Order: sequence, then structure tokens, then C-alpha cells
Amino acid sequence: MASAFRTRAGLALSRERVRGNIRRAMDGLVAKRRAAFPDDAELAQLRDQGQAIRDHALANLPALLEQLEQRCRVNGMQVHWAADAAQANAIILDLLRGHGAKAVIKGKSMVSEEIGVNAYLERHGIEPIETDLGELILQLGNEHPSHIITPAVHKDRAEIAALFNRHFPDEPCSDDIDQLTALARRVMRARFQGATVGMSGVNFAVAETGTLCLVENEGNGRLSTTAPDMHIAVTGIEKVVARLDALAPLLTLLTRSATGQPVTTYVNMISGPRKPDERDGPREVHLVLLDNGRSRIHADPELRATLRCIRCGACMNHCPVYTRIGGHGYGTVYPGPIGAILEPQLQGLQVQGELAQASSLCGACAEVCPVRIPIPQLLNRLRHEHAEGPTASQSPSQSASPASSQSVPIQAVPGGHRPGLQGRVWRAWALLHASPARYRWMRRTIGGMGGLLDGPFGGLLGGLFGPWTRSRTPPRLARRGLQDLARQEGFADD
Repeated sequence: MASAFRTRAGLALSRERVRGNIRRAMDGLVAKRRAAFPDDAELAQLRDQGQAIRDHALANLPALLEQLEQRCRVNGMQVHWAADAAQANAIILDLLRGHGAKAVIKGKSMVSEEIGVNAYLERHGIEPIETDLGELILQLGNEHPSHIITPAVHKDRAEIAALFNRHFPDEPCSDDIDQLTALARRVMRARFQGATVGMSGVNFAVAETGTLCLVENEGNGRLSTTAPDMHIAVTGIEKVVARLDALAPLLTLLTRSATGQPVTTYVNMISGPRKPDERDGPREVHLVLLDNGRSRIHADPELRATLRCIRCGACMNHCPVYTRIGGHGYGTVYPGPIGAILEPQLQGLQVQGELAQASSLCGACAEVCPVRIPIPQLLNRLRHEHAEGPTASQSPSQSASPASSQSVPIQAVPGGHRPGLQGRVWRAWALLHASPARYRWMRRTIGGMGGLLDGPFGGLLGGLFGPWTRSRTPPRLARRGLQDLARQEGFADD
């Protein structure tokens, strides 16, 4: 029986319209990124700088988080630690209830998707209102994001127009992009004016100054964080950086890698609530720092590189798997190559270990990653552990933050993901290759079968290779091995 991932991938491959929408969007983003980095030497230097900044932050994560908390409190913010999604949601709900809020306007936030805050708030009688255009489209269509930067990338403007006409029948609308944007602006303006609480994500949190940095293109993030009386920012603990001057190279890498822009339309720096002599801004700012498995990832020296990610989406834009099945084919909050290494670590290998197989290992993701995450290397590590079980390096370790005492190692069963026949095949392979005599016998035997398999039994080889040959030509068996050919040319066996 096909796995859940293979079922989703198969459905995604059958949706020609969605595949076309994603393909066109990814081609455009790839071209824009290429144009944004015309100088290879400058790009290499920027990537080195970005990696160094993120590695420094991760190497000093506990101290920087304490410094961030201290500076934020000095600035007038309130800081909350959440060990997992349940605790983060409970904190947010308590803040909203304490403020008497019946609704909350939300800027774009992948962490809020990770903790499932929308569904949680709805169950408790509070309406979450997405204000990012892409997120609004998905909320109206009852869908989840397909991409971390362009969440509604799988939809074309005709589909969006039909969705808007269904939900806003009294508003004039066509599939013209300007009209669609104007309609969203009209609808959302009233929601902004009546909101008392806003929620956002955080792109970077600066420990030195207690500053939250948010980047966006639509202005909805700025409205969500400044118009309401209360602003709740939710972020993973890995988003901290040490110094304010680290933002310049990181923002350059983020915006150019994500959308090909020199800089986004809005770069918001939030360092506290409204001062007594100020006329606007929130009266309360709350920062929720989420662990949710990050301290466990941080404890592993190799897997820690996963936490460098600045959420630019470049790895997805260039990935041959993502561009064919889209984000919904993964069935996770974080899709694409970064999702294939992050989700198995966050949710456990038993739950999402198969995502590590969703890669051709072509290396395109690593070539474009602005902070040089070695994604193929980490995929191979996770593939190995999915088959053989976790290594000793994944034992529980000291938490990176006060909120992470509940972290547990990546969950896997040693050898538990190798089917019986596959396990027997690999044991036979090991037995034959452990002895030169057995290896030579195997080579001669297989070589002698080459003629039979090229003839009346040609279909047998395809059956033996199973899924591999459903999309590839079966390999032809050589009648003579490399050692035989070398001996014929006068080279003796070593």
C-alpha cells in the first residue's frame, strides 16, 4: 500500500493546472534571483558572511536568548517562553482573553502555521484574520500554504477571482490583478480599523538591542503590529542574532534570494511598545519564543545547521521535486528541501522520516542556500537514521532555553523502516561483497545472465528493480566485468 506521502505526491502530479501555476512561478523566482546576484564573487562573500552570522548566533544561542529577553524587558516588552505548540497556543489565548479580544489580525507567520494557532483560537471562540494577501486567499479557500514566501503560489488569478466572488458577492471583481488587490484592500481596511490585537512572526530578533525585525511587501504586517493596542510576536528561538549590524547582510541575502528584490517594501524594526509621548503604536508588545524541538536539533553538531535557515524559500524554487509536486504534496508546514530536513526532526522520523526521500540529491538546494545549509548531507544523515535508528548524538541534552526541558530525541526504530525483502536483499549484498571469492562468483553469474535478460526474459529485470523502472529504463547487465576487461588489457588483479 502506498504511503501517505506517495499518495499526496501522486495526487499532486495529476493536477496539471496546479503544476503549471507552480512551474511558472518558480521559473520567475529563479530568474529574478539570478538577476539579483550578478556578481558571483560578491554572492560567495555574502553567503560566507551570512553563514558566519547564523553560526555565531547558534553557537551562542543560550546566552543570546537570555540577552534578548533582558533587552526586550528593558524596552518594555513582555517575553514568554513556550516549550511546544500547546504551550505557545495557551499563552496566546491567555493574552487575547486578558485583553477581551474576540478576533486577532495576523501578519504572515510560518511559526503560527507550525503551532496551528488559527484552528486553536477558532475552537476557543476567537476569530483569526489573515491579512497577507496570499494567506487571506488560503483562509477563504480553507487551505494551507504551499510555499513559505508565496503561500498561494499554486493558484492562478482566475481561481482567486472565483474565490473572491464567492465570498464577496457584493464587491465588483474580475481576474485583473489590480482589481483583486484593490478588493482585498477594501475588505481588509475595515478589519484593521476595528482590531484591538495583532499578531506577527519575526524574521530576526536582535539580542544586542531587543529589536524585532519584520520584512514584508504589502504593509499588512506594519498595520498588524502598530494599529492594534496589543502586538503579539511569535518566533522560533533560532531567529536570534547577536548584533544590529548583522541585519544588513542577512536582509540582503533574504530579499534577493526570496523574490529577487534589492530590499522589501517594508522593513519594520520594533523595539518596544508606545512611549508616553508617542501618538501611535501598540500599548503592549509580547514576544513568544518557541522551542518545539529546536533545542534538540541545536544539541546535535551536524543537524544544528538546519537552524541557520532564514526562510527565503530559494531551495524550494530550485528543487526539481518541489516544482513538480508543490508544497501540499509534502503535507507539512515547511515543504521543499528545508522541510525535508526540518520536519523529520521536529515531528520525529517515525512520523515524517519519508520526507528525507523526497529529493533527487541533485544539490541545487545547497548551491543556492544563502547561508550554506548542507541540505543533501543532512538528507543522507536522516535517511540513514530512518533506516537504521538514531545515533548516540541524538540523546537528550541540556536545553537551549528555559522553555525546552520537554525536548526528546528524534524518534526512530532501529532497522524498523526496512521491509523484510529489502532487509534480506541488503544482507545478501553484504555477504557477497565480504568475500572476494563470493564477489567474483556473483559477478560471473550475473554477467552470464545478461544474454537471457536481453532476450525472452527481458521483463524480469524490470520486475526485479520494481519502482525504479517505473520512470527509468532498466539497466543492461554487462556480459564481462571491469576486472575481466582490465585483465584482457594486461592489468593484473591487485
